Amino acid sequence: MNCTICGRDGAAKILGVCLPCIRERPEEALPLIRKAHILAREPYPLPPEVPRSTDPGARSCNLCSNECVIAPGEVGYCGVRKNLGDRVGSLFPGYGLLTTYEDPLPTNCCASWFCPGSLSPPEDRKVNVAVFLYGCNFDCLFCQNESHRELRLPPLVSLDAFVSRVRANPKAECVCYFGGSPEPQLPIALRASKRMLEMKDEGMRSGFGKDGGDEDGEDGKGNLRPRICWEMNGCGNPILVKRAAELSLRSGGIVKFDLKAFDENLSLALSGVSNRRAFDNFEMIAKDLFGRRDAPVLTATTLLVPGYVDEAEVERIAEFIAGLNPEIPYSLLIFHPDFMMRDLSITPRSQAARCLDAAKSHLSRVYLGNKHMLALAPP
Repeated sequence: MNCTICGRDGAAKILGVCLPCIRERPEEALPLIRKAHILAREPYPLPPEVPRSTDPGARSCNLCSNECVIAPGEVGYCGVRKNLGDRVGSLFPGYGLLTTYEDPLPTNCCASWFCPGSLSPPEDRKVNVAVFLYGCNFDCLFCQNESHRELRLPPLVSLDAFVSRVRANPKAECVCYFGGSPEPQLPIALRASKRMLEMKDEGMRSGFGKDGGDEDGEDGKGNLRPRICWEMNGCGNPILVKRAAELSLRSGGIVKFDLKAFDENLSLALSGVSNRRAFDNFEMIAKDLFGRRDAPVLTATTLLVPGYVDEAEVERIAEFIAGLNPEIPYSLLIFHPDFMMRDLSITPRSQAARCLDAAKSHLSRVYLGNKHMLALAPP
């Protein structure tokens, strides 16, 4: 549709505002952006905006950069954190809101093009235990997994049941948390992952020590199994995000940050909140952990949303990454119309080519994901 502000063509219907106006006329664009996200959240048990309650009984949550201030009995922006009276905790204390399934390796993971688990000989490959976490601290209008918002009757799994399920699976090469995004449920995911990697339990030795590893549960290359991987927006509590990355480093896994936009107003437009902390956390992990082993522990992706995430946006992200280390892998992902942005096209081939060139001008390891969709894309 045409932009409500300037009349240009190419605005998503849900936003009603184009990229130039988001960047150059934010005072006019931001009210339209706010309205779009309130509308997108309306059908779900989610607060319309980041809670900033002034109630005397309100409690603060520090699990992510939103830092919600939640009234008694209410939930945070993610929908899975609640004011329990004396503190903020999980909507269902003691349980993970999650589902799991097995993905044969090589999987469709965004890091599969360089991950040792996917590049190993076919006869050595096992499965990835994909862990879909409900809830998200973002509100992406293009969300590819909007079912994470269905929180009225979410699937509940106890910590013990989840860990036991993974431990009992001799084919489990890696565990990958995604969603939604892991940030709102990082505490339970971290506890579960730490227990999976503990070597004191005899069941761990008998399960993960088989099939090429030693009796202590290693994969034959010094990495504890399973690999722990994360696909996150990166805006979590820095302490918890670093703990997650350290588990990935220890186990041979990978942390993937979805750097959705560099321009903060564009982040507000596409995802409802600022993503500045994602860049801060990415820098922290790059400086503290990248390069401490042969295989990369950190990577980034950006979804090429038509009309919004252009080559200028990609170049700024790539330049930021290169300033930390030009060897950090970076993947550009082809957009598929979904959720509230079904009126947009698949990423045009010309946009993908321009963005790929922009990223390669700064980084040595750049990949274009979902390339098969370009067969259906406009020029």
